Parts: sequence; structure tokens; C-alpha cells
Amino acid sequence: MPRPLFRPTARQTNWLIAIGLLAVGEALYLRFMAIERATVALACQAGLPTWLCSTYRVTIPLFQHEVFGIVALAAALLNLIRPSVVLTAFTLAAAGFGLVLHNVDLAALAVAVLMLSLARPAPASE
Repeated sequence: MPRPLFRPTARQTNWLIAIGLLAVGEALYLRFMAIERATVALACQAGLPTWLCSTYRVTIPLFQHEVFGIVALAAALLNLIRPSVVLTAFTLAAAGFGLVLHNVDLAALAVAVLMLSLARPAPASE
């Protein structure tokens, strides 16, 4: 008999939905309240010591070098090899940031690979 497919339980799915929505929400907040708002971006570049500016200073180099897309794709490929809920959550969060913060090509590929991982057999219990 073939092994069952990797499918998160209802409780795990609810957590995955929450993680995905929180990641996309935070990325939208950063993009539209800090990155694309000229007054906030200029104040942060001038050295304003707030948590928003600290996050701004960390986020800008990450999305300029497509780190969110690369991390999402790497986690999705690992999840394709050995499916787990933790890797699924990590991929969702990184892909959410990547899709919102202009790393669309790699993040979209990561989401496609993540969907393929749902067709993989579940890991054998030991």
C-alpha cells in the first residue's frame, strides 16, 4: 500500500495560514509605511533610532540582494525532499516577504515548489 501524502492537519493548516498572513502583513507594512514613504525613508537614512528604522535598515539590503526569494526557494526545495510543517511555515513566511518586497521571481517559484511538496509522500514514522 502506498504511503499517504504529506497533508498538514487542520490545526497545523490554521497555524500555517496565520503565519502566512502575518508575514505578508508585516511585509506590506514595511513596504508602504517605511520603504515607499519618502519622509520615513529619509528620516531612517538620516539615523532616526526607532524600531521601524532598524527594521528598514535590515530589510533594504536583504531585498536588494533577493535574500527573501533565495531563502524561500531553498526552504521549499528542502521541503520537497523531506516534507515537514516547520519547513512549510518557513517557506510561507519567506515567500510572503519575497512576494511583497520585489523578489517575485524566486518567491513565486518557491510557492510553486511548495505546492508540489503537498503531492509527496509523508515521511515514514520511525
